[in-house]
Amino acid sequence: MERRNLLKNAGILLGSITALKAQSLAQCGLTPRQVKGPFYPVREMEELDADLSKTIHGMAIGQKVIIRGQVTDHLCRPLKNVLVEVWQACHTGKYDHPEDTFNADLDPNFQYFARLKTDHEGNYSFKTIIPGSYPATSTWVRPPHIHFRVVAPGHPEFITQMYFKGHVLNDSDQILGQLSKEDQNKLVIEFKPIIENDDLLTGNFNIALINMKNLKNFS
Repeated sequence: MERRNLLKNAGILLGSITALKAQSLAQCGLTPRQVKGPFYPVREMEELDADLSKTIHGMAIGQKVIIRGQVTDHLCRPLKNVLVEVWQACHTGKYDHPEDTFNADLDPNFQYFARLKTDHEGNYSFKTIIPGSYPATSTWVRPPHIHFRVVAPGHPEFITQMYFKGHVLNDSDQILGQLSKEDQNKLVIEFKPIIENDDLLTGNFNIALINMKNLKNFS
């Protein structure tokens, strides 16, 4: 009888730990990972600041947007001083990368790549333009998207892509389509005009990372 009760209590405890782990992971809704893609920058950029919509040479072509967000762990705790890298195509869908063979023009006034740090509350922000779409294959055109790489102590390197809500190519994208609808909604962001400036759109993209150190405490 004592052994039966011991096994029963052990089962209850194990179940509680499993439930607690699942609950903790669900708290901030972990951001889905996505592929890095072939066009991560390989050359030194002249500028790496938080405004991709212009360079020292002039203003880029395209719809200007401000993207804000907070980087947290899976318990919703903000992660400060975290490296956030973003890269994307310009308005024509062309990347500033030697392996991009898409027959489109580069925008000499677009920055293409930025390197940011989160503040003490885990916040980041940058200004850019909505990138153009481009053909991945003869039968597949990728929707506008922005690549993110996040490097935070105690967390594995994290890479994902952010999309623009309402774009007609989202539903047919082979990369976005690999995710559940729930996870897609975490990456497809709505943008709205800023009241003070109707020509500028803004959207919020939060990123929640799994904390490997905390997960070990559950084992």
